[in-house]
Amino acid sequence: MRVLVVEDDAALARGLVASLRIAGFAVDHEPDGAVAARVALSEPYSLIVLDIGLPGLSGFEVLRRIRAASAVPVLILTARDAMTDRVQGLDLGADDYLAKPFALPEFEARVRALIRRGQGLRSPVLQCGALVLDRSSGTVTLDGAVLPLRRRELAVLGVLMAKAGQVVPKERLSGEVFGFDDAVAPNALELYVARLRKKLQPNGPEIRTIRGLGYLLDAR
Repeated sequence: MRVLVVEDDAALARGLVASLRIAGFAVDHEPDGAVAARVALSEPYSLIVLDIGLPGLSGFEVLRRIRAASAVPVLILTARDAMTDRVQGLDLGADDYLAKPFALPEFEARVRALIRRGQGLRSPVLQCGALVLDRSSGTVTLDGAVLPLRRRELAVLGVLMAKAGQVVPKERLSGEVFGFDDAVAPNALELYVARLRKKLQPNGPEIRTIRGLGYLLDAR
């Protein structure tokens, strides 16, 4: 899953990006509101974390432009905690509003909840046969045994499990797993899929390549 952090406080942005990447997300950062309004609609983000006081364009206007074209979940993260600001943000279409300062565990929990909601999932646990992914803890088990996965492998598996039984286009999968700043080899996605296939053998679900379309996690 891919997250866009729109925040002009460089120190805070570094902390948020680091925290989200540790949690397994691909993360892009944009400090300018006008640029963020364009970027937000050009990539397949699972969540946008949005400050209000931004250079270039206010967070409220960024939100207004996003909502004119997209239903991507938006979490407002700002020092402006007046009731009028909260009401305005929610009325403009924000899915949640968190005032600074905040506790990092609460921020991370809200991120997970909003992404689940955006994908139509009520539970943080995804299951496909004997394969179980708990996205709140980042753990994967197969037949009850913990399956050790690297961060990118976990990200790829998470996208495929959320769409189990459906074809996920290769471009869409890459867009959700890799951020702008990631150094990505041309065959990186194929390598991660190949590693997952090997780790899921012999009892896990099959990751099928649908030629010319993408990948499908067989839910049978």
